[in-house]
Amino acid sequence: MPTAARLVAALCLAIVAFILCQMIMPLMPEATDFGYFVPANMILGVAAGWVIMGPRAGRGFTASINNGFAGVFVLVLWGLFTQACYEMFRLAMKNRYDGAFEALAAVFQIMVDYALIMATAPIGITMVVAAVIVGPGTDFAASRWR
Repeated sequence: MPTAARLVAALCLAIVAFILCQMIMPLMPEATDFGYFVPANMILGVAAGWVIMGPRAGRGFTASINNGFAGVFVLVLWGLFTQACYEMFRLAMKNRYDGAFEALAAVFQIMVDYALIMATAPIGITMVVAAVIVGPGTDFAASRWR
C-alpha cells in the first residue's frame, strides 16, 4: 500500500544513488561506457526505498537510523549485483567464459572488484551521512503524514 514514508524513502534513496554514481564514475577507468549506469541505480534506489525502508518507518529515532543504514546498504548491494551481472553478460557475449558456472562465479568476483573500487573514504562518509539523513526523514514522513 502506498504511504508517504515509502514515497519519501524512494525519492531520498534515488537521490543518494545519483550522488553515489557521480562519485563512483571518476574512479572507473577512462574508457568505461556508463550507458544506463545512473538511471539504473536510481531505479534501484527507488525500489530499495519503497520495499526496504518504507514499511519499516515510524518505529522511533534509533530504529530510523538503523533503517537508513539498511536502506543504503541494500541500495549498494543491489547496485553492485546489477552492475556485476551486466558486466558478466557483456563479457559472456564475447565468449570469455567456458561455461555457465564460470560466468555465475564471475558475477561475485566482479562484485568484489567493484566494491574495492568504490571503497574510498569520501564514498563511505557519503553513505553514512545519507543513512543518517534518509532514515529519520522517512520516519518523519511516516509520523507526519499517516
